[in-house]
Amino acid sequence: MRNATAPGRLRVLHVIIMLGETNGQYNEHCLPLLEARDLSICTYFEPRLTAPPEIDVFPGDGTLRGFSRALRDAFRQKEYDVVHVHAPATAALTLLGLVTQPRRRRLRSSLVYTVQDSFHDYKLRDRLLMLPVFASYRRIVFCGRAARDSYPALWRRIAGGRSRVVPNAADLGRVERATANTSRGANGSFEIISVGRIEPVKDPLTVLTAFQASRDERSRLVFVGAGSLERDLSAAVHAAGLDDEVELAGLIPRDDVFVRCAHADLFVSASRGEGLPVAVIEAMASGCPVVLSDIPPHREVVDGADFVPFVPERDPEALAREIERFRAMPPHERRAVGERCRGLANSRFALETMHARLEDLYREVAA
Repeated sequence: MRNATAPGRLRVLHVIIMLGETNGQYNEHCLPLLEARDLSICTYFEPRLTAPPEIDVFPGDGTLRGFSRALRDAFRQKEYDVVHVHAPATAALTLLGLVTQPRRRRLRSSLVYTVQDSFHDYKLRDRLLMLPVFASYRRIVFCGRAARDSYPALWRRIAGGRSRVVPNAADLGRVERATANTSRGANGSFEIISVGRIEPVKDPLTVLTAFQASRDERSRLVFVGAGSLERDLSAAVHAAGLDDEVELAGLIPRDDVFVRCAHADLFVSASRGEGLPVAVIEAMASGCPVVLSDIPPHREVVDGADFVPFVPERDPEALAREIERFRAMPPHERRAVGERCRGLANSRFALETMHARLEDLYREVAA
């Protein structure tokens, strides 16, 4: 276990739910910063991958006792300038875990919490858990303006001047490297892709209904992700007789997601709630045109660009019309829209910008 830290190199403990292939905190906050920061990770669940040796991992086992042990080990074995927590439950449990720590005052002053979703996307339990977190943490970070604006006055008043907005970003260099040698429509098909958790808030069944209404012999639909609606979605695909046209890819490696987006002709999201959707940013960075549900976080990503269409929530007919419109476009027009999407993502959501803003925030906390 390392104890020495290079001068000026921040020591950061990230407290996360799961260390896995799709975890944003691991992919965006840790992997690109192996040389820049002394990084540690404490997890609630048992890790699903092996982190690089530069990162010290304190693994939980999916139980309260296991997480408490992992957090205790993390606090006892190393010192940190910043303890950055990314979920309501683990944020509240981290507060409780400090009670028995001899350095609890110093540790409490190092706490940073990132709000990853809009208010209405959280369960009531998580909304209530965030009240003591908002009251106690040194900094409250919202992942976007729309996420911040979704919170009622009480929550924002409690956070007060300790809140900041640091928009989510994507590892655009990684997307570019993964997609450098891909091309669209090589087999003459029209492929639609949807990436995200297979959960009610993402509304995959509206995507499926829109695909069914708009399909022709060339159309294919791919869902990438996992979640509680997988069985229902699979049953709906089978009941509609679409087994040969719809693929449920499940969870796949991150670089493979980028490649699938780069191969696809259209990315669609019917989501009813987001924080600031990284999957949309990554799809745009891959050069894929996007059609999005009309919710404030999607509007924030697009920021007025007129080449990205919005459709009302829970409106498969409107989504089907947009799918048909993009399918009718000549391929070179779709590619031109995709390149404009790529340009927008690259101009607004570079990972380096997010890291620089967090670096300033971390320095405030460490001081």
